[in-house]
Amino acid sequence: MPDSLPAPLPAAWSGLLDDAAIFPPGNAPLHEATAAHAEHRRAWYGDLLGSFVLKDTDLPLVRGVAHPLSVVVTGGAGQVAGPLGAAARLGLRVAGLEIALRDLDDLPGNARRVVAAVDHARADGVLDEDVPVFVELPQDDPSYGWEAAADEVAAAELRLKLRTGGVEAHLFPAAARLAAWIDAALDRELPFKCTAGLHHAVRHTSAEGFEQHGFLNVLVGTLTAFDGGSRDEVVAVLEERDAARLEVTEDVVARARRWFTSFGTCSIDEPLADLLALDLLSPDPSHDDTEQPR
Repeated sequence: MPDSLPAPLPAAWSGLLDDAAIFPPGNAPLHEATAAHAEHRRAWYGDLLGSFVLKDTDLPLVRGVAHPLSVVVTGGAGQVAGPLGAAARLGLRVAGLEIALRDLDDLPGNARRVVAAVDHARADGVLDEDVPVFVELPQDDPSYGWEAAADEVAAAELRLKLRTGGVEAHLFPAAARLAAWIDAALDRELPFKCTAGLHHAVRHTSAEGFEQHGFLNVLVGTLTAFDGGSRDEVVAVLEERDAARLEVTEDVVARARRWFTSFGTCSIDEPLADLLALDLLSPDPSHDDTEQPR
């Protein structure tokens, strides 16, 4: 990889990939993953990367790391302040905070506790006001409690985290369920990130037989919903397996990413290879890929 920093990528793609190499199914050792992340950031496609995702319990192990970190809280709301304080003492740059709601019997109350913990962290100066906080709701169809929790997240101007896959087939939500989550986010003007399962650009069946969503499908589906498309139209986009029919342009990506901000991936190489194969990115900075839909 080159030692000098190349020209930046088109802004529409900047920060799309959050490096979650240490999480399943990648499971890269932490120090190997941070070293690889630094190499990725120095490459010509370095602008494609957002933050490095790690668990709050990993923070003491990455002392001296300079790149932005997204911290996944491994406990409840009561575990927000401590790791953030540790990150501040270690001089680490926290660029995102991610926390799952775990109280399935009282999701709105759980969301309020998270909001209170975030407010206290900001007031105490261990979490900057501009650092986004992503709240993960259960992988269920939106119920009254699910939507009430989303209302609490929206009222606090936090964000959602949508889990789009995992290591077992049932962890990949059906297109109709994912479309419902996207609608719920847009109805509340909630930006969101996705995590897990978006290994490739376009929907496909994996070698394990998993029906995996494509990150381009989610981008275009988000914009379809935002532009007033019906739920059925969004589902059709999410289920599309022909990249050409998605008609992806930089303008489409830029508009969609107002809401679908990024996704965590345990492999940078796989989504990058797809973007190159689809001619949506080029290692030649003089290449113009905005002329026509792909």
